[in-house]
Amino acid sequence: MEKVKKSSKDPKAPYEDNNIKGVEYAKELAEAEHGLQGEATGITASLTMVVAITWSLFQLSIASWLLLDTVFIRAIHLAFGMVLIFLNIPMFKFTPTWRPDLRFFLAMHRVTILDYILGILGALTSLYIFLDYYGISMRYGNPTTRDLVMGLMLVLLLLEATRRVIGPALPLIALMFVVYSFCSEMDFMPDVLMQKAVSLNRFVGQITMSTEGIYGIPLDVSATIVFLFVLFGTMLEKAGAGNFFIRIALCLLGSFKGGPAKAAILGSGLTGMVSGSSIANIVTTGTFTIPLMKKVGYPATKAGAIEVAASTDGQLAPPIMGAAAFIIAEYVNVPYIEVVKAAAIPAFVSYAALIYISHIEACKLGLEGIPRKELPKFFPTLLSGLHFLLPLAMLLWELIVTRHSPELAAFRAIMVLSVIMLVQHPILTISKCIRQGESGIALKALKEPFVLGCKELIVSLADGARNMAGVAMATAAAGIIVGIVALGLGGLITQVIDVLSGGNIFLMLVITAFASLLIGMGLPTTATYIVMASLTAPAIVHIGGLHNFIVPLMSAHLFCFYFGILADDTPPVGLAAYAAAAIAEADPIKTGLQGFMYDIRTAILPFMFVFNTELILFGVTSWTQGLLIFAMACVGNFAFASATQGWFITRNKFWEIPLLLCVTYIMMQPQYVAEYIGLPHDLRYLSYLIGLALWGLIWLGQRPRAAKDKLVSRPRPSLQGQGDTLWQ
Repeated sequence: MEKVKKSSKDPKAPYEDNNIKGVEYAKELAEAEHGLQGEATGITASLTMVVAITWSLFQLSIASWLLLDTVFIRAIHLAFGMVLIFLNIPMFKFTPTWRPDLRFFLAMHRVTILDYILGILGALTSLYIFLDYYGISMRYGNPTTRDLVMGLMLVLLLLEATRRVIGPALPLIALMFVVYSFCSEMDFMPDVLMQKAVSLNRFVGQITMSTEGIYGIPLDVSATIVFLFVLFGTMLEKAGAGNFFIRIALCLLGSFKGGPAKAAILGSGLTGMVSGSSIANIVTTGTFTIPLMKKVGYPATKAGAIEVAASTDGQLAPPIMGAAAFIIAEYVNVPYIEVVKAAAIPAFVSYAALIYISHIEACKLGLEGIPRKELPKFFPTLLSGLHFLLPLAMLLWELIVTRHSPELAAFRAIMVLSVIMLVQHPILTISKCIRQGESGIALKALKEPFVLGCKELIVSLADGARNMAGVAMATAAAGIIVGIVALGLGGLITQVIDVLSGGNIFLMLVITAFASLLIGMGLPTTATYIVMASLTAPAIVHIGGLHNFIVPLMSAHLFCFYFGILADDTPPVGLAAYAAAAIAEADPIKTGLQGFMYDIRTAILPFMFVFNTELILFGVTSWTQGLLIFAMACVGNFAFASATQGWFITRNKFWEIPLLLCVTYIMMQPQYVAEYIGLPHDLRYLSYLIGLALWGLIWLGQRPRAAKDKLVSRPRPSLQGQGDTLWQ
């Protein structure tokens, strides 16, 4: 994506100096989310590149020809991540000014020999279970002094690496659980929280010497599946697919009312399928779409908030969802395609409602779209990036048609994409020569574009590994919490939640949602999901069963997953809002609050599919039934968006808001409405007619006001002379 920097004195410049700084700040946040911020230089940078590429090649090998025990794979995966982090991120971010004679030892603001030592120790302690696997398996439950020392060192180094990579929140939460496990029968503990304390032998054995702690399911999914999908997304972005997706979205939607906002939503959804990171999604698409939204008249705060809401929900978009979706498949013990199936309707309903919200905002502001003549032409744009669809098609074929494992599907898609990256520049060169009428093309002329493709491939291998460092540490550190819960805390948490909720399933869900948003403020989505799923998902299912309310395990896990994602833009901490606000030159708190208001339409969906499991296609076997549920759920979420945004076809009267909420309830929960009016269960879908009729009556009631109070649309903004630079 080429960005043309103009003078800040030019009021028409799409990228002013301040905006350039905002984009750079957003990129720093995206890098900080993964933890590796490119601070290494010299030999450390070279060593980092070698380690990162080796890590990627190792992960590709175990997905194809290399057979290793799953515990060995997890240990090696963790060792690579620890080394990368200690070689890239210094202990502190300040320059010491005291004791010049000790400056060498106090220079923790940059990578030093101390970090090299910590990296080596981190790798050694991570690989300890691999190096002495036979001995550990023979003395399981009776660790030696060496086992205890290596295990405690692993926990401490892992928490330090996690602190460096994603901040202090997750290590502090893990430490709280560790302290509680040792102090749970102390006199100062409340009676409700008291249980038998854990011994040091049992703690080390559970957390570092088994597959119930650090080396548990989350790290396994990170090592075998998530890495390959992150690498695939990194390679797609490096090849130019992100730019292609947003240009296609602009071609399709840019000319409609508020077109750039609709294009931002579609482009973020397409990018989010392969990104898995809301902040990276904002940096990829937001640097392009936010200036366009501002150009057509969206206020900076709303332009940033729309991008936040679209990018945050990118992790929900099938078929490639966030890293936590793969962990859901392991926890629920179903094929990954079943998770995609369950998440499909809520995800598409959420995106449809966000496009509807962007239309409402355009109507409020009287905005138009971009003139069609100033947009790139659809078919030439599609042909220019058609090759990017080949690896995606391969991935979908492997996942949906042949039903191969996610890791094999990702590996084969990566192989297709690797070939494309190597040949796309030479083919473009040949095509250019043919258009210019050159009869012969020397092989020498193809050398430079081929070398460029090789460099892009190598860099993407390194960047893919660097992007995985944060995920690897988050899953490993969350494994500490999971292991402690398995030591007996899980049953206690179920009792506490039952007491707090009084057995009320709705109140229990509210408590879980609030806890997810609170914990998720300082944690990545994956870590938030792992923590909340291990603590609350079994409790939701168990307590619901005690009160004769059946909650499928998939519903409980998706509930935690959704609110873990929504925590990304929950004020005041949501980093996604800070990234978008930096690009939009808006206040981050206001941007976060506005984005959260847009995301309320997503927040109601988990509650709805817990009470109506047909929304996650549980028990639905017919395509027509699924499409009907999807269409009616869209109507329900549109009505909810109108109620929360204060606008349907014109500004709402106060008494219309509860009517719109009734439409939402009817369309999302038809079985309860049918039961109330006495319809048999087989005829529950007739309730939809009541909801549609009520929606139509509200529309008819607002028509006269809409005609009377119709806002005069602003003239279509012209991007003549600027548009080409924006989407080249």
